[in-house]
Amino acid sequence: MLKGLGVLFLSILVFFVAVFFYAYLTGGEVGVLSLVGGDRVGLLEIAGTINDSEEAIRHLKKFGEAQGIKAVVVRIDSPGGGVAPTQEITEEIEKLKKKKPVVASLGGMATSGGYYIASACDQVVANAGTLTGSIGVIMELGNVEELLRKIGLKGYAIKSGPHKDIGSPLRPLSAEEKAILQELVDNVHNQFVAAVAKGRRLPEEKVKTIADGRVYSGEQAKALGLVDTLGNIEDAIELAAKRGGIEGTPQVIQARGRDKSWLEELLFSFFRGRWSTGESLGLKYEWAPSWIP
Repeated sequence: MLKGLGVLFLSILVFFVAVFFYAYLTGGEVGVLSLVGGDRVGLLEIAGTINDSEEAIRHLKKFGEAQGIKAVVVRIDSPGGGVAPTQEITEEIEKLKKKKPVVASLGGMATSGGYYIASACDQVVANAGTLTGSIGVIMELGNVEELLRKIGLKGYAIKSGPHKDIGSPLRPLSAEEKAILQELVDNVHNQFVAAVAKGRRLPEEKVKTIADGRVYSGEQAKALGLVDTLGNIEDAIELAAKRGGIEGTPQVIQARGRDKSWLEELLFSFFRGRWSTGESLGLKYEWAPSWIP
């Protein structure tokens, strides 16, 4: 009997070790869905400034491949961020929508790039007081020429063309350079307008009238057609479950980050995870007034 119990215990131990390793290699809960089955809603959080798309794209791909995930909720609490990573995440959502429904849940703030991503989802759920909108593009430049002069420093640029150092903080912008950068910003802004018009199924001319960079409450956004319904994250999960054909209360599988040691990832990949943020420069789909910490 003791020998039999020992074999049983060893078999169970091997099974759980194998599951943990599988989870580590394939992305936590999403990785083991093929083992445990069931109908679930995947939950991906996009929080803070959007500076990188790799993590979000990885999770969206996993959700798309996992048969146990019948629908996905993208929870957004972000002022926006870099243009390229925002567009890359949006493109991945477009691919995922061809496989299963995707619902956006807007938290305290989902502005600029945050709303750009939300607009690509099948439906958008926001709280009445959510700060959203801010459809626009910003490029912030500085000039330290006077400061350097006061401390006795000079800067020089050896360049291959007249506009190679455009935006340099060592000198003011010329009228021609301002026009060049304005044309660039306008072009990227038009991309934003087109993306919102496509995602929300609205005429571009209508989107242009509300895409002047201003921020809206969730209630205002709903009246303008930028949001489908008012509600919290639980309402978004319930909506996604219904769209995915899940009956009853759905189980939720939350995407986990990989910013932990391999041992913590191995042992606790089912229970822990967070997103990390950094800094980005250049063109931004972002709304971040100085009074917001």
